[in-house]
Amino acid sequence: MEPLIDSHCHLDAPEFDPDRGQVLAHARLAGLEGIVVPAYVAARWPGLLALCRAHVRADAHSPRLWPALGLHPVHLRAHRDAADLDALAALLDVSPDVVAVGEIGLDRFLPELVTEAAWARQLALFEAQLELARQRDLPVILHARRCHADIRACIRRVGHRSGGILHAFSGSVEEARQYVAMGLRLGLGGPLTYPQSARLRAVASALPLDAFVIETDAPDLVPHPFRDRHGDGRARQPGERVRNSPAYLPSVLDCFAEIRPEPRALLAEAFRRNTVAALRLG
Repeated sequence: MEPLIDSHCHLDAPEFDPDRGQVLAHARLAGLEGIVVPAYVAARWPGLLALCRAHVRADAHSPRLWPALGLHPVHLRAHRDAADLDALAALLDVSPDVVAVGEIGLDRFLPELVTEAAWARQLALFEAQLELARQRDLPVILHARRCHADIRACIRRVGHRSGGILHAFSGSVEEARQYVAMGLRLGLGGPLTYPQSARLRAVASALPLDAFVIETDAPDLVPHPFRDRHGDGRARQPGERVRNSPAYLPSVLDCFAEIRPEPRALLAEAFRRNTVAALRLG
């Protein structure tokens, strides 16, 4: 079993409250030695930090957890803008265990986020967080839906050059190359595993191996092999949502092994090494 790192999992989400310890134990059994836990709203930062600090080192029962702090663009209504940015700056200054500013970014997918006022807020929050990361030489974990040109323009405008990960990448081969040229890695997860994901599979096969990290984005984006059955074995009923889990990360590795010529063990080590390098993990 190859050691793996889940580069993006919202383990602090309420969906994991009933059985988080069991989820971690299953992840360890699946070969995960570490999980990066990015934040999405300020109200959950204290709990996220406490969770990660309780798992500073991997052991036989739980992977190590690394925290990232940020304000997610989809949760715009929950943010207090200036107050949250001040709180983020203060926490970054006293939290050497925080490995990145994230999850941050822009979103043009949801209609309520592309009104003139909402888009202006998104841009302001994103660039302010990029600036906090730039000042502290921290990597970023980025969310980008239907706005790749905007994301790159903001990074150039702020001058952030500390790298990071473009999470849940869904763009073209050319867009992927542009991000890699900016020093970012591309996070691929559950969507890659679906048979209809021809565009993502083209990206996964066209770029060099050091361009990628693997992720689950749990509890979201469940991989294709797990789409029809809950973790307790129950069949998914019509309209039900299956909760993704960090224990499902090996299915993403399996998909890469089908797409690329490298041996599975070599892929696993490369993705682990890429995640460590992108986020400077200890």
